[in-house]
Amino acid sequence: MINNGNTYNLQLTRSRLKEKVALITGGGSGIGEATAKLFTSEGASVMITGTREEKLKKVTKDIQSNGGNTLYAIQDVSKEADWEKTIQALINRFGKIDILVNNAGITGDLLASLPDRTAEEFMQVLSTNLLGPFLGIKTAVPFMQKGASIVNVSSIAGITGNAGGNAYTASKGGSRMLSKGAAIELAKQGIRVNSIHPGYVETPMVQDMRDANAFREMAVGSTPLGRGASPDEMAMGILFLASEESSFMTGAELIIDGGFTAF
Repeated sequence: MINNGNTYNLQLTRSRLKEKVALITGGGSGIGEATAKLFTSEGASVMITGTREEKLKKVTKDIQSNGGNTLYAIQDVSKEADWEKTIQALINRFGKIDILVNNAGITGDLLASLPDRTAEEFMQVLSTNLLGPFLGIKTAVPFMQKGASIVNVSSIAGITGNAGGNAYTASKGGSRMLSKGAAIELAKQGIRVNSIHPGYVETPMVQDMRDANAFREMAVGSTPLGRGASPDEMAMGILFLASEESSFMTGAELIIDGGFTAF
């Protein structure tokens, strides 16, 4: 069942990702959790990673209780050594990797002015949101075969920009262009790379930020559909890009924003 603000029943085939193996970073909550649950319901074996073990354990238990095949690993996506250990653990367990979803991300301070932002905080955001996907692609590609798919979770902030969120905007704009460059380079190997650009999504990441209520009011007020999205709605977009349904798409941007960028 997918919740898009109006609950409805969605027929899941359990075959769109049959026999596929996926790695999803940031899988302990929000978009990553929703994507992991959807992928396993569609037949994939999934590894989820993150930095908070209690959340990863809970998601893993939820998936396994519903018959899904999954495991988790503690990972800092900004560390190359962590990527090497994670990919090796995945290969040891499942023997291959067909799908990489670079979802892990942090916002930084979305309300800080440029003079108030520190270089340390700016680089921390870029290390997670941009260096992380680069290292993921670099480490996973040698184990991928023709037909593999990489999905980078960017943001509409990587397209439109915004005042205050300079680090986040820079990182997501970089993720967007990293996806395009990688798509061109990896096309000859039959590996597709696309990015997804969510608008405002009701996730723990944004709900825990400074002045979360004010930010939500601003974001929803600028969204023509008049609401935030659920993580499930983003997961459906990621599923599309990961599956053979998007087999002729690479270097593309899938915007799911309730009309925010239509202005």
